[in-house]
Amino acid sequence: MKTIVLTGGGTAGHVTPNLALLPALGEAGYRAVYIGSKDGIEKKLAEAAGLEFYGISAGKLRRYLAVKNVTDAFRVVKGMADAVSVIRRVRPDVVFSKGGFVSEPVCLAARLCGVPVVIHESDMTPGLANRLSFPFCKAACVSFPETLKRLPRHLSGDKAVLTGEPIRRELLSGDKEKGRGLCGFGGGKPVALFVGGSSGSARMNEQIRAALDELLITFDVVHLCGRGNAADIQKKGYAQFEYLNEELPHVLALADVVASRAGSGAIFELLALRKPMLLIPLSKNASRGDQIQNARYFQRQGFAMLLYEEDMTAQTITDELRSVYANRACYTANMRKAALPDAVGAVVEVIERFTK
Repeated sequence: MKTIVLTGGGTAGHVTPNLALLPALGEAGYRAVYIGSKDGIEKKLAEAAGLEFYGISAGKLRRYLAVKNVTDAFRVVKGMADAVSVIRRVRPDVVFSKGGFVSEPVCLAARLCGVPVVIHESDMTPGLANRLSFPFCKAACVSFPETLKRLPRHLSGDKAVLTGEPIRRELLSGDKEKGRGLCGFGGGKPVALFVGGSSGSARMNEQIRAALDELLITFDVVHLCGRGNAADIQKKGYAQFEYLNEELPHVLALADVVASRAGSGAIFELLALRKPMLLIPLSKNASRGDQIQNARYFQRQGFAMLLYEEDMTAQTITDELRSVYANRACYTANMRKAALPDAVGAVVEVIERFTK
């Protein structure tokens, strides 16, 4: 049996595409193990999926001057040594990286151990961890066609592949009635789902709660607020969850419209499910601007409406969400026209091609 090391972490968006590959990897004869940070979200998600997990030291990669850059540099070096030790023990045939700060030492360790690396970049512009890892990889898979132009020169031809975003099979088989029962909704109103990312968004949560009375006139509201961000709010037609995993497909099936951050994993899942979207990307003050580019692309394709964080208020959230719902047929029609590749199959094909 072939062995593959999966890596990536920091947010659920760097983990769930890895997990989406598991059924197909198993069918292709791979044993999968996961290398991630010792206390990151990837540990819980990978172990919940039944994967053998190895935690390594990890340091955050920053684009600005900070004292922690010095201390974290030592953590990255320690993480590389940890990863070399794991790779020598596991002896994988290939490493597949989804990015995030924990992935760079794993990719470097794989190169040192002579193990081929395949990288997947979900965002339109490659993140820092992937850019640092590109020199060590044999191939790069991407979700956006524009990303192909932003890859280094050695990644060309069959080494740069537009695969799309791997989507978990279970998301496509949600049960609307199970979602309704989970949320306790009677079914008299359309359902609006708010998603702030795996760790939540304090500003989104604040504005959603400020808009709640107005929103509830039109919608039943499901609010995924992030771990530790729940508030003591009891209102008819309002269901609040810190995080959903196994239940998420049912809540997605229930939703008639979704307001979400614009992480690539989340928005491609919503595209696959043909859910009309109001996208509220992280501002450049809190990110490198990748979510803004993702959201603009989806807006240009007619899949979503874009609301910049700087313009987000209780009133704009309410007005724009009502607008998306009123025009839902147009958004859904545009999404139905989109050609969605078998991203899981395409990624696994690349992995097999570069398995030593």
